[in-house]
Amino acid sequence: MAHEVLALANALIQQGEPFVLATVVRCDRPTSSKPGAKALVRKDGTVSGWIGGSCAEPVVVREALRALADGQPRFIALRGEGGTGLAREGVIEHPMSCHSGGTLEIFVEPVLPGLQVLVIGQGPVAETLLKLSEAMDHRVTLLPSDVAVERLPESGVTPQTYIVVVTHGASDENTLAHALGTDAGYVSLVASRRRTAAIVEDLRARGVPAERLGRLKAPAGLDLGAVTPAEIAASILAEIVQVSRARSVPASAPADVASIGAASEAHDPVCGMSVDAASAAHRSEVRGRTFYFCCARCKRRFDQDPARYAAGLAG
Repeated sequence: MAHEVLALANALIQQGEPFVLATVVRCDRPTSSKPGAKALVRKDGTVSGWIGGSCAEPVVVREALRALADGQPRFIALRGEGGTGLAREGVIEHPMSCHSGGTLEIFVEPVLPGLQVLVIGQGPVAETLLKLSEAMDHRVTLLPSDVAVERLPESGVTPQTYIVVVTHGASDENTLAHALGTDAGYVSLVASRRRTAAIVEDLRARGVPAERLGRLKAPAGLDLGAVTPAEIAASILAEIVQVSRARSVPASAPADVASIGAASEAHDPVCGMSVDAASAAHRSEVRGRTFYFCCARCKRRFDQDPARYAAGLAG
């Protein structure tokens, strides 16, 4: 199964789709999973592989989606009654009451695709941008000026795409009009300030909306006093890094992933585990309120004596 998970991971990397790889690194019996077990969590919360049953998987999925949102790996420990191990800095602890004891320690690692950079045009600046972007593991594509407009729709442009137009007068306005018509989060033009002003006026006359024109960064790049093509390319790449880091959610992660599952999060009143209310298979109604459980065992304990879990009911 680990080979299948890794094969899927490789395919998603090639497609530029973010995901999380969860690996069991330590366990105390009894647990259904063993060290080395792996699962892959996609941005919609679907799981491939195996890292544990009904208690472990929902917690791992929730932490995985949070990892996609902030781009940071985490180490989580799920401890049942009798589970060993001391609290440690940097370890996120979760209770696990679905069995008589045991511990699962899992490393949750987000795998985020590099920034997508589309360089449209030709010349030394474009060529250097290509090399620098590749060195930074960005997903970079060079579109020649004569085919850029035709190939732009099939380039997979998203709000996490960074477009740099280096057409040097060869259909600048037409290329920019199409680039600004996409959802790219960054569109820039390599040109002088005088040339930029003329192009903006032409785009305005063509009817390009003001909000689209306002997204254009021209001249491209941070003001570093760059002169040579290599320096100009470096200033543009520095600006791309600055823009991407300024986003509240990492640029290579889906913009809405931070909210996945957040609205439906509940807590099992028996064991305290986080539960996805939308997909929870075990639930009970008490005094017009619905309570959600990580497993059938917790539901049975709750149903036998709801009053015992008054603190859980208050929560």
